[in-house]
Amino acid sequence: MQNASHATTRAPRGGRRGNNIGAHIILSIGGFIMVFPFLWQILMSLSSTAEVTSVPPTLWPSELRFDNYLEVFRQIPFLDQFWVSVQVAVATVVGQIVLCSMAGYAFARMRFAASAIIFAVMLSILMIPNQAYIIPQYQIIQSLGWLDTVQGIVIPTVFSAFGTFLMRQFFVNLPTELEEAARLDGANSFQIFWKVMLPLARPSIGALAIVTILAAWNNLLWPLVVTSRAEDRPLSVGIASLNGQYVIDYPVMMAASLMAMAPILILFIVMQRRVIEGLAHSGLKG
Repeated sequence: MQNASHATTRAPRGGRRGNNIGAHIILSIGGFIMVFPFLWQILMSLSSTAEVTSVPPTLWPSELRFDNYLEVFRQIPFLDQFWVSVQVAVATVVGQIVLCSMAGYAFARMRFAASAIIFAVMLSILMIPNQAYIIPQYQIIQSLGWLDTVQGIVIPTVFSAFGTFLMRQFFVNLPTELEEAARLDGANSFQIFWKVMLPLARPSIGALAIVTILAAWNNLLWPLVVTSRAEDRPLSVGIASLNGQYVIDYPVMMAASLMAMAPILILFIVMQRRVIEGLAHSGLKG
């Protein structure tokens, strides 16, 4: 009887171990499939054009061509465009954190006339494609004399309905006792927001920051419309300009893409925990 009982208790352990091995195999295969395009991009950046366009494709270059990375600096003003991208990303992130957090707090904790209607109208913006705003936005930026400037690229993107919704969801979940205690101490609405609520919103702010940086760094259409000189354009437009009319130098384009991707990839690796925490605390779990 004792042997039988030991056998019955050991069986589930073996089954769980087998399930874990199977799950790890499936996850490893899935992870490799997701990482393979990135590895293929690295190999393309070190290959020749003939090897990239060969049929069947060459899996490993015969010679590692690091001069493709130097060719990027010859074809586009990479450093100037990189600096423009940094300015656009930083200005956009700061603007969205300030404006979206204030708007999210107002919609979550303040009561004013037609707040629900205004919030619903704002959310409806998410259903309208950005391309619908290009002509009126361009006319406004042109009238202000901001063509070929960083502020001309940034101003239309310093506020977003998604960022406001993200911050509102976080503030809604905070206990009202925090505000009541602060009001008893004599704090006004702005002091409560700045000194009590905003420090607690760091996870959501981190999530909003990384999402905004990715959107600003990869934004192509609006900077392409509002800028005309190569040195005033961000990297997203500069890399797109490498796509020639008749010939595409894929290795150089992949090298430029990797150099443009590296800062954002490092930033995401550093901040990925805050992104996940921010989305979880904001009620946007997948």
